[in-house]
Amino acid sequence: MHAPGAYARLLELRRTRQEDSAWSLLCADNAALIMGTLGRHLAGEVRRIAAEDLIEAVEQDLDDLRSRGEELPQTARRYCADWRSNGWLIARPSSSSRGETFELSDGALRAIQIADSLTTPKSAVTESRLAAISGQLTDLSVDTDPDRSRQLATLTAQREALHQRIERIQRGEDPPIAMRDAVERLRDILTQAAELPSDFGRVRARFEELNATLRERVLESDASQKHVLDEMFRGVDLIGESDEGRSFAQFLRLVLDPEAGAALDDDVDQVLDRDFAEQLSPAERRFLRSFRALLKREGKDIQSSIAGFARGLRRYVQSQEFHRDRALRDQLRAALTEGLTAAPHTKPFRETDIELQLSGVPMAGVGALVLYDPGAMETAEDPQLIPDAEVSLEELRALARETEIDLDELRNNISTTLAQHPEASIGDVLTAFPATQGVASVVGLLSLAMGAVPIGAAELVPMPGGAAPAEHGTCAEGVAPGGPPPAVGHSGCTEPVEWGALNGATHRADIPLYRFTRTPD
Repeated sequence: MHAPGAYARLLELRRTRQEDSAWSLLCADNAALIMGTLGRHLAGEVRRIAAEDLIEAVEQDLDDLRSRGEELPQTARRYCADWRSNGWLIARPSSSSRGETFELSDGALRAIQIADSLTTPKSAVTESRLAAISGQLTDLSVDTDPDRSRQLATLTAQREALHQRIERIQRGEDPPIAMRDAVERLRDILTQAAELPSDFGRVRARFEELNATLRERVLESDASQKHVLDEMFRGVDLIGESDEGRSFAQFLRLVLDPEAGAALDDDVDQVLDRDFAEQLSPAERRFLRSFRALLKREGKDIQSSIAGFARGLRRYVQSQEFHRDRALRDQLRAALTEGLTAAPHTKPFRETDIELQLSGVPMAGVGALVLYDPGAMETAEDPQLIPDAEVSLEELRALARETEIDLDELRNNISTTLAQHPEASIGDVLTAFPATQGVASVVGLLSLAMGAVPIGAAELVPMPGGAAPAEHGTCAEGVAPGGPPPAVGHSGCTEPVEWGALNGATHRADIPLYRFTRTPD
């Protein structure tokens, strides 16, 4: 009879273990390190810290732990990234800078509170706690009773009890409660107050879920859900008008009320001035004194988050961005449908001939960046004005030869060689006239031979003997001028050439065999 219920409970607990970040933190391998480090920096008076500041603080903690023999191979930045991906840290954009801030998630706060309750156990059953529970149950029972006579009877009894106590105090017969009972009450109050930060985390998480749900409703809205868009266009704050939004607004009004806040501050001051408050630890005293400031800060943060969610949701609708997301959703669904149709016939790991060009960003460390130094462009001396000077044609030709191939010289060398021989190869020309420009002369002769640069008579200086220049060279294997050169090393179609470098070294290479022939007169 109990098996179905036990099985359902087992499935519920398994699902909770997979989804709840508090459970996952308690089961983590380095749970003690994580809760000790994060609790030290984010579970006390400080609840939110800049990301870089937290990483630096964690790095200092790691150095201290490593010096004591702990094996912690990763960096603080890597640990914080892992804690964030596991849902124990929440990153939010900073309102005062361009960076991010880190704060504990609701699950991480609950896990730390559970660990604290194990390391510093408190009395599970106290008179004050039982009295508070009993009183709240009585009030709830009376306030919800449709029989008004019971409410009147209860209020009358409370009034009589108050009159009797007033009389005892006036006679001096009702002394203050014992110090032990006062400390017990105060610790119960601190226990309940310490749970509020995790309550704030749950409220913020609930608002984030509500924001995502509303965006999904906008995305999935059709004619039957058109009222969602209509309300958004009219400017209705659906998040603020939700049950969570109204409940939080009432709580925030109570926290921000000046009279209630002043009364709370006065009560805290008086309690801390009592003798029994000396039994509190310094951390407990600081927490109690800053309790109202914590409520105001957390409340304002949640209020700012709600306002940001509402503005973003309204902008999402009014800017028509949901149409783009809706089109993307339709394409994804169509692709999934086609994939399911093709699944019985085509394996997902079958190779295809399709190549996808994926965008990517080259990954490099910060050390690979080179900063621009404006001072490097400054000259050591002021520029001097150079007087005008006359330059000869020979000097200009020498400057041109340093940057360009002297084709005129090469044409003259070819014509002079052909004046003495009916035909000549590039090697013959280089034998008669060594390469004055090194490899550039060889490249120029190849360009002339292949017809890439014409060797027209009009462009040549007349040679002695009236030799007519060749129009182009011809490959020994009959390759058409201007066509692709023969493969280097092909038998009968290459020849060795050599030229001198500026450093005096001699270089050799095999080039396609081209022959220049004398043009008939």
